[in-house]
Amino acid sequence: MSSTRTLQVEKGTVACLPKRREDLEKCRFCVHSVKFIIPGKEVPSPARAFCSMSRATEEVDLKKVISVVCDDMREEGFRTIMNVIS
Repeated sequence: MSSTRTLQVEKGTVACLPKRREDLEKCRFCVHSVKFIIPGKEVPSPARAFCSMSRATEEVDLKKVISVVCDDMREEGFRTIMNVIS
């Protein structure tokens, strides 16, 4: 069983939970976002980069993102990185 899900972007939102769509902007700050998929490129999540040793990633052009790799396998939904760093 995979430990991630790939969420397709539709009209600037992703199916965060089966019955709940979230704005893609929230994914940049979600502890569950792993990376953003742009045609021909994968960009690490800014939220993950903040928590990692490198603490660096490039800016994510949300208008080009076609999917988001998410590790929320418990269906917790959006959880802001601010709760982790505060």
